[in-house]
Amino acid sequence: MNPTDTRSTTGGPASGGCHAIREDVRNIAIIAHVDHGKTTLVDAMLWQSGVFRENQEVAERVMDSNDLEREKGITILAKNTAVRYGRHKINIVDTPGHADFGGEVERTLKMVDGVLLLVDASEGPLPQTRFVLKKALELGLPPIVVINKIDRKDARPQEVLNEVYDLFIDLDAHESQLEFPVLYTIARDGICRLAPDGEDQRLVPLFEEILRTIPAPRYDLGAPLQMLILNLDYSDFVGRLAIGRIVNGHVRARQDVALVRLDGSAGRTRVTNLYAFEGLERVEVPEAGPGDIVALAGFDQVNIGETITDPEDPRPLPHVVVDEPTVSMVFTVNNSPFAGQEGRHVTSRNLKERLERELLTNVSVRVEPGETPDAFKVSGRGELQMAILIEMMRREGYELAVSRPEVITRTVEGVRHEPMERLVIDCPEEFVGIVTEKIGRRKGRMTNMVNHGTGRVRLEFRIPSRGLIGFRSQFLTDTRGTGLLNHLFDGYEPWQGEIPHRTTGAIVADRAGKVTAYAMEGAQDRGELFIEPGARVYEGMIVGENSRGEDIDLNIVKEKKLTNMRSSTSEEGIHLLPAHRLSLEQALEWIREDELLEVTPASLRLRKRVLPANIRPKYWQKGS
Repeated sequence: MNPTDTRSTTGGPASGGCHAIREDVRNIAIIAHVDHGKTTLVDAMLWQSGVFRENQEVAERVMDSNDLEREKGITILAKNTAVRYGRHKINIVDTPGHADFGGEVERTLKMVDGVLLLVDASEGPLPQTRFVLKKALELGLPPIVVINKIDRKDARPQEVLNEVYDLFIDLDAHESQLEFPVLYTIARDGICRLAPDGEDQRLVPLFEEILRTIPAPRYDLGAPLQMLILNLDYSDFVGRLAIGRIVNGHVRARQDVALVRLDGSAGRTRVTNLYAFEGLERVEVPEAGPGDIVALAGFDQVNIGETITDPEDPRPLPHVVVDEPTVSMVFTVNNSPFAGQEGRHVTSRNLKERLERELLTNVSVRVEPGETPDAFKVSGRGELQMAILIEMMRREGYELAVSRPEVITRTVEGVRHEPMERLVIDCPEEFVGIVTEKIGRRKGRMTNMVNHGTGRVRLEFRIPSRGLIGFRSQFLTDTRGTGLLNHLFDGYEPWQGEIPHRTTGAIVADRAGKVTAYAMEGAQDRGELFIEPGARVYEGMIVGENSRGEDIDLNIVKEKKLTNMRSSTSEEGIHLLPAHRLSLEQALEWIREDELLEVTPASLRLRKRVLPANIRPKYWQKGS
């Protein structure tokens, strides 16, 4: 694969030497907020570039390749694809929009020469848009703005475009970056317009704009091989894969290369397999050149930010720093009375191997030994990232118990600092008071308030990360499901003081058995129950939420005494309220320090760390 060279005397990624431009390649990242339609747009680009046959059966949102991404409608992992437009190859990277996966976004932008900023025609630019755009502008990447979903009844494309300009100015964009082209799309239908009410076209104007606006890769003709590793993958056939962009030089299969590590040391290895991206496939190729995004096999140990270079003339590139984790949880072996009854992988060895396998591809996760041999401290970027990992493990047949998420603090000049978040809330006007009050209790400070006159208000806060633990479900209750909540990491500040967590206690089963409707009818006066009649429970298992602050132990398996006497009321039915079934994310938010969440492929159970009631310390007596 020999690149098409256009000789140039200026520019290029390295100083000195004769520079050239790779005209037949473009590298672009699609960035947007959650659910603004970027994966749907990639679908349309793949179809209209001829990747799929006319009669081929293809699932919607083909780039969302795992089940969780399809169910939640979000992109979790950055992925590569490529389309052909005429003689040009356009490498496209679909990036996550959620802040918990921000580590994926920052590395992705190092692979590309420009960005396609996708904005909803009604919602406008939201926090993740701001976060990713700021990174792109700092790297000097030219943007193309695409306003999507212009067929929505509440679409306001002109106002949204003005908000995009305001955002660019607020982020100190360069004058040249403010002169971005704007296109209007209905990604679901594969339609593109040059004006909001313009003529419907296929995506040809978008492809043409990419070739016109996104610069072709530049490289130094005299430089040796230089490739920065920006992502990792794993194959059962060839082992660990290093994914990145070739900055200078060429790489061939079965070529000897040097791997310059983060500490500056270098090791020699051989590239056993070389893959390029074509459509949704990884295709083995004999050679790749500057500007190509490729995957290499043949490395036992390789990390994000390391450089693959010429062993005879090693020239490492500046390495990429991955964001530090802000939240940690303890994963332990499930030791409840029901352990081993529903899962296939139940031992500490199984758990350790699975977490080590996660580290092969998920660079924003850290795993450390816990206080006991069967416990592991897992750290990541947020509650959602942790919940995704736990859900993936339970679907694979693992049983485990997890603790409540805790923020990771650091000491700066002898002062304890904690991570902070920029919180943006969009809610109806009538809920502004209750939302502001709840966030104030969690040490949040309002920084901005915008009322567009549509009946909804946008509020911005700066809040400690731990103030958001347990807040999402409360927020949805307070706003009756009409509020939108988004947040992203915003640095560290000195410890903000104590924040109250759950003010209610737990209803705990005091013995094992099967739950009876008779016992539930008496218990539901104490609070809200999480279980249904016939469910199996054990001593120390949490079966409900007490309406008061303390925990109470109840006999939830009590049966009605049978007598040989009949009364006029004995045949009346038992009236039970529906059980409140907590989702995985809600359960993680709900538990306190003395509680665990038992996770199996079939069940989610809340439990006390210490099961027997006679030796269990009372939580509210511990000063919490």
